[in-house]
Amino acid sequence: MYWGLFGTPGRIKGLRFKEKEKPHYLEKSLFLQKIKIMIQRIQTVYLIISAILIGLLFLLPFAEIAKDGVIYIFNFKGIMSEGSLKQSSIFVPVLIGVIIVLHGFAIQSFKTRARQIRVTIFTILLMMGLLGLFFFYTYGSFSGAQISFKISVLFPVIAIILDYLAIRAIGKDEALIRSIDRIR
Repeated sequence: MYWGLFGTPGRIKGLRFKEKEKPHYLEKSLFLQKIKIMIQRIQTVYLIISAILIGLLFLLPFAEIAKDGVIYIFNFKGIMSEGSLKQSSIFVPVLIGVIIVLHGFAIQSFKTRARQIRVTIFTILLMMGLLGLFFFYTYGSFSGAQISFKISVLFPVIAIILDYLAIRAIGKDEALIRSIDRIR
């Protein structure tokens, strides 16, 4: 296509200016276009934030347990005291990893909304199980101990709320698609 002066198409006084060709590195790849389509939807943002919150559980402690003058730290590895592992909790890191993978799968299955809803509901159930494990390990391990929960225990609760909001947004998308199909 040829462009005239001042960005107008066509000829002006017999002069032709060819449109500048873009370098190949400025062309959008299919991957970047797919990412842009996914992030434009609010449920994707909810799911990404939820996955990040659950991923932060690998970095932060869940609780401090004080019993008989000894302070125990409960993190994703288990209950630790002075660097040594007192009680292992293999289910907690496995469950956290599964929840993160399922969030990624839900984000990637944005074209099949029914599957996205099912996977998100399943992650909500797993996060409720994760909360149950938190309380099982803290209260079940020590009787009569003082337990101080950290802010990271709230991350699964916040993630459950965000997943619920994502399910509602996915349902709205589905209703919009069905109404458009009815008009045709």
